[in-house]
Amino acid sequence: MAPRKSTGSLLAGTLWRLFWFLTASAVCGVLAASLLVPTVAATGVAVSDSIKLFNNLPSDLTVDPPSESTRVLSADGKPIATFYAENRVKVRLDQMSPYIKDAIVAIEDRRFYEHAGIDPQGILRALVSNLTGGGRQGASTLTQQYVTNVLNESLVSADRGDQIVLNGQKDMADKIREMKLAVELEKRFTKDQILEGYLNIVFFARDAYGIEAASRYFFNTTAKDLTLPQAALLAGLVNSPSLYNPDVHPKNAVQRRNQVLGKMLSHGDISQAQHKAAVAAPVGLKITPGRQGCAGAAMAPYFCDYVSHLILNNLAYGADVAERERKLFRGGLTISTTLDSRLQLAAQAQVDATAGANPDKWGAAMVSIAPGTGKILAMAQNTVFLPAPGKFDTQLNFNVDSKDAHGNDLNGAGGFQPGSTMKPFTFAEWLNEGKSLAAMVDASRRSYPLGFRWRSSCGRVLGAYSTSQKSLGAADDLKNNDAGYYRRMRVDYGLYNSINTATFAEAAQLDFCGIQKMVDAAGIHSGVDNAQVNMHQLGNLLGAIGVAPLHLANAFATFANDGKYCTPIAITAVTDAAGKKLPAETSACRDAIKPEVARGVNAVLQDVLKRGSGVYIKPKVQTRFPTAAKTGTSNTNGATWVVGYTSGLATASFFGDALEGQKRPGQNITVNGKFYKAIDGYMLAGPQWANYMLQVAGYYPAAAFPKPPESMTRTKSTPRAPFTRFTPRTRCFPGVYRAWCR
Repeated sequence: MAPRKSTGSLLAGTLWRLFWFLTASAVCGVLAASLLVPTVAATGVAVSDSIKLFNNLPSDLTVDPPSESTRVLSADGKPIATFYAENRVKVRLDQMSPYIKDAIVAIEDRRFYEHAGIDPQGILRALVSNLTGGGRQGASTLTQQYVTNVLNESLVSADRGDQIVLNGQKDMADKIREMKLAVELEKRFTKDQILEGYLNIVFFARDAYGIEAASRYFFNTTAKDLTLPQAALLAGLVNSPSLYNPDVHPKNAVQRRNQVLGKMLSHGDISQAQHKAAVAAPVGLKITPGRQGCAGAAMAPYFCDYVSHLILNNLAYGADVAERERKLFRGGLTISTTLDSRLQLAAQAQVDATAGANPDKWGAAMVSIAPGTGKILAMAQNTVFLPAPGKFDTQLNFNVDSKDAHGNDLNGAGGFQPGSTMKPFTFAEWLNEGKSLAAMVDASRRSYPLGFRWRSSCGRVLGAYSTSQKSLGAADDLKNNDAGYYRRMRVDYGLYNSINTATFAEAAQLDFCGIQKMVDAAGIHSGVDNAQVNMHQLGNLLGAIGVAPLHLANAFATFANDGKYCTPIAITAVTDAAGKKLPAETSACRDAIKPEVARGVNAVLQDVLKRGSGVYIKPKVQTRFPTAAKTGTSNTNGATWVVGYTSGLATASFFGDALEGQKRPGQNITVNGKFYKAIDGYMLAGPQWANYMLQVAGYYPAAAFPKPPESMTRTKSTPRAPFTRFTPRTRCFPGVYRAWCR
């Protein structure tokens, strides 16, 4: 038996409850009087003073838009990803089912359309019930609840959520201030505006803020299409989202739903027949959790990650990272991007097919650029963003730089050795200096000893590179892929067959400062630190410094675009929750390479696929579209490439060691059940590129490339070298520059 309380304690408790009853009654009187006409309110000094005190309370409530989800969309309007701190999608009142409007009023505030923000009758009813043991009742109107939600949301958005005062912790001063703000709010907004604001801000579940998100989460529908029983269940949920959660406490949820339906029936919102049918209806949950961030992206998770870093690194979206994060996760932005969903789906399917299950974690990646605009159209790799059984997972983006030009993180892998895909830039400088693509070079020379007089006109102009001494190092034992190529040959033949000794023979006749300017003009730079690739280091003629696929693709897009370079862009438009336009990206285009030089390069790179190092790549894209390309393989076969393009689409295709900086040699490996003694650009990266391009190149212009001027193709002294079919790699040669060839 519980111990009996003393008469003194009972009396004290009764007096205490009586005190609060009288206090609340007085408050209600003041509130009621403050809402009456001034002549009535002025009948007594005490009442007048009380009204004056009430009216002097703070009444300024800034109703900022609540935190909303940010959407990232493809160029064709397909959803890519959603970012949110609170999963919320704002909708207008006329885009909500009439059932939810009636249900929430019936259960939460039946006199909502009659009172002016507070309900004295409801306050007294709740007080009597609470003091007489009739059960705990709340007395907050929908307007008061909206005020509380607005205040709490502003604290959370300002990272001051710890300052929120929960309902059970509020004192009399908190409640009176809430009432005052509710009264003032009713003067500024219509009832429908308040109801709309409330239904968009109120919490339903951890993954559902506002009625639209709740409809999607619990029933996989929209607020507009909620049925009567669905609306009644959600309306009942707001009173206690944990107790009435239908996924956790289905019995409680049904009881509460039926309570709401009973209220709606008694208020005349629904008929007896509707009530009977709704009470008998199953809950019918279709739990659909929100997909948060790039890990939950509907497609292109790594492009999504790249876009998010562009936003978070941009001062236009906030003075510091915290402000920019609030903008991204709470600002309700709509970010329209350059991504073409058709190309993205095709690229993703292809990189997945190339690498297979891949227990050895070989990386496959592709990225496409639109020449002339710099728009990134696809960005795919054969990994998953989060760990999953049997999957190759990483959050590093294989296609982009590690950092941007300002040192901001881009979460990129930092690029891979481009190998022979660097050779066209030396060849471009050959043409730029007025030499013929049909000229002969001595590709038999394999040694350029220390002290060899290379030509460099810029001295110390490059700053980081001292070129006052004309020796740029030594190449003691240059190797080609096959023994039959150590001879004199036409320079174009040397390029489309990817002959190392031919590239060095070209460089021996060129100004290295010109080669440097050519590489810089095409946007080639180190993928690790965004630094200039020093072309005064001989190894870089054959691609020794890591370059990101995005920028390699864009450099070749410059050739496709008649020599005009355009900066890569991913974001075309950004609007905030109110529809205001925010800064987006604009591609800056400039003349980088002379048109006739670009045309000369295009002419030779078309032969790569017809009779050069890419002749064995299947399918034969060049039979469908005018296509140019270059293969590339790093020193240890750890990075292999095909970078190819039509006039309207440039794509870099990569296969290799994407995580360990090409430390693992691509030799004696098995991929998709096939053994490779040494992988080469045409073997895996090649078919990956060709299958993809054959599927998507037709979506963009694929006109014939303009021909180079006749003067560039003529030579007076030598006939055209005989055609020799490219021999596939059979082994990896030793030596200083042994495998930067195909």
